[in-house]
Amino acid sequence: MKILILGSGGREYSIARAIKNEDEEHELFFQPGNGATNNLGTNLNIKDYNDLAAFAKENDINLTIVGPEAPLVDGVVDIFKKEGLTIFGPSKEAAQLEGSKVYMKNFLAKYNIPTARYIESDSIEDLFQFTNSLQTPIVVKADGLCGGKGVIIAQSHDEAKKAISEMLSGKSFGDAGKKVIVEEFLDGYELSMFAVCDGKDYILLPAAQDHKRLLDGDEGPNTGGMGAYAPTPLVDEELYQKVRERIIRPTLDGMQKEGAPFEGVLFIGIMVVNGEPVTLEFNVRFGDPECEILMPLMTSSVSDMFYKAATNRLSDIKVEFSDQYAVGVVMASENYPYSASTPAEIILDDVKHKEIAENTHISFAGVEMEDGKLYATGGRVLVCVGLGDSIKEARDRAYLRCGQVHFAGKKLRTDIAYQAL
Repeated sequence: MKILILGSGGREYSIARAIKNEDEEHELFFQPGNGATNNLGTNLNIKDYNDLAAFAKENDINLTIVGPEAPLVDGVVDIFKKEGLTIFGPSKEAAQLEGSKVYMKNFLAKYNIPTARYIESDSIEDLFQFTNSLQTPIVVKADGLCGGKGVIIAQSHDEAKKAISEMLSGKSFGDAGKKVIVEEFLDGYELSMFAVCDGKDYILLPAAQDHKRLLDGDEGPNTGGMGAYAPTPLVDEELYQKVRERIIRPTLDGMQKEGAPFEGVLFIGIMVVNGEPVTLEFNVRFGDPECEILMPLMTSSVSDMFYKAATNRLSDIKVEFSDQYAVGVVMASENYPYSASTPAEIILDDVKHKEIAENTHISFAGVEMEDGKLYATGGRVLVCVGLGDSIKEARDRAYLRCGQVHFAGKKLRTDIAYQAL
């Protein structure tokens, strides 16, 4: 197959790596890709989606997979489908489940899908009034896309009101904060669940846990994610069943009724409160770094899953996973997540230990290639992934691989998967 992957992060690298591992004959293209994806295929520089669709048509691309949320919210799927191309991801209308937190919360309320009590408004008086009715901490969210950083957990009423004011004024997140959601804080543990959907049918992947905070012990600012592990022992079959019946099924049925069938990845951020799953948020693509740990656990064909989902034939296949665990540790650049860092050359030690060679790998993200040398240029630079028969074994292997990666200013958490261990 000829496959085009949109995106430039570790998520897109890991999808490509899994596809290449199943069959070397697959020909891969990336828009734009990163400094390491050209080892797996061909990087393109075609920013206009209509031009990209024309390229896909001229080059007989069999399948396009969209990684990040921005192209989905911009309607890339609609443009490709109009040209008769096969593309994996939701339509512009269905992508509102992530593109607008207001749309998402109102959808959840309309179809009785469990979620936190909330108000959405652009009225500072209404938002302040609702804030006063809540106990602290209080969750404040900007409506639009903020690269995973548009959620503030305020520890006091004053802090919540300051966040609301800064969002509405455009100071915090520009136009993304022109409407604001205030909601009650849920006390429980958080999970990431992913359903690959074709409009009617879906496949639920093993649940993962992400680590959003920059520092050990969940301290410091929120990031795009500093590491993850899967599957998590915090989920049993009963909880999976509740998620299927109370969240995924009514979402797919509801989106059909809305005239926007959901195709692609439904990423459900779940808070488990007293054994009950409550929907924190929807995203409409794989999480990063969760994708990097789910892809290597899949033992059935990754490309076939994406293709069947994109052609509304998920019921034809069985997706299978290994019994192993995967742990991914993000290595970030010096100033992440505050500001850009000076590019730093990445030195990778030769892996001489057979156990590490066979049970770990690197998914590259914020990297560029220059004169044959790899440089750390982005915020999250790469993810070291370890596999093992236990979470501890997978984690230990991931950290051994981290020790073989060197660049100036590298930072990483040392406690990924601590919840499970």
